[in-house]
Amino acid sequence: MIPAIFGCSGPELTADERAFFRDADPAGYILFGRNCVDPKQLRVLTDDLRAIHGRDRLLVSIDQEGGRVARLRPPHWSVYPAGEAFDRLYALAPASAIEAARAGAKAMALELAAMGITVTYHPPLDLRHKGASDVIGDRSLGSDPMQVAAIGRAIIDGLAAGGVTGCIKHMPGHGRALVDSHKDMPRVDASAEDLESDLAPFRSLKSALIGMTGHLLFPVWDAENPVTLSEAIIRDVIRGEIGFEGLLLTDDIDMEALEGSIPERSARAHAAGCDIVLNCWAKMDDMQGICEALPTMPETTTARLDRALQDTRIAPALSAEQPELLAKRDALLAQVGEAA
Repeated sequence: MIPAIFGCSGPELTADERAFFRDADPAGYILFGRNCVDPKQLRVLTDDLRAIHGRDRLLVSIDQEGGRVARLRPPHWSVYPAGEAFDRLYALAPASAIEAARAGAKAMALELAAMGITVTYHPPLDLRHKGASDVIGDRSLGSDPMQVAAIGRAIIDGLAAGGVTGCIKHMPGHGRALVDSHKDMPRVDASAEDLESDLAPFRSLKSALIGMTGHLLFPVWDAENPVTLSEAIIRDVIRGEIGFEGLLLTDDIDMEALEGSIPERSARAHAAGCDIVLNCWAKMDDMQGICEALPTMPETTTARLDRALQDTRIAPALSAEQPELLAKRDALLAQVGEAA
């Protein structure tokens, strides 16, 4: 198995993709809007991916947070609010915000499980900082570490209750970035003392099964390498200070914050300590290059991957409980005038 997650080019697999995926045997797949036409089509696609590998517990993932980060949208799928909605409710009624987040996450998971999706890259545990880039912005669950951890834990638990594994991101914290890492390299010149608050939510949820790095430069920890490519930060901060022991993914390896060819970036990320490289754009040359650049998945990564997928469930259809959970979420959010 290759320690990489690959994208697909469209709503169904091409003959070349099918043959390549069968031979390469990647750790899993990521879906985008280009892959999601309607529920029937999407379930056929995810069933097709599982059939290639002959295993039900396959990492089939999606970036479904809610708000502006949602690959599944109406009219075929439900609406989920951005993290800011739960932040606002927490200021009024913390217990209600936690329950709303848990109910909404379980509803999301039930919908994803019916689509054959086992992992969503949610929740972001990045603190919201004034004056920072809005790449996080309203996606954040708040600016207080304890609050972000509490809501984040509710989301992780709700997703798990619906049969889907969540992913904490973007370690060790993206909230201070002044530029969008999709377009450029953010440099965070905060002190180690100041960064303690950013680490706190991740430390609280260090038992999460999957986590994701951020493409940021933190000179206080490594003056030359961004997190994804930094052995020192992954070893000393993510695995060390945070204490995260789960499956560590890169953020999209194609993002413009990073330099070098896609295979070169992938090899550096893996050598630095990332378990799996995330490659989103379904470019065959890049995917083939990644396979040539990466070694076969080591046993430690296989064990982490197996743990991450152990309790995922593929549902035959959308559960009747899902609309009830959405109604519960919306009733709680209505206390602060929020709507999905």
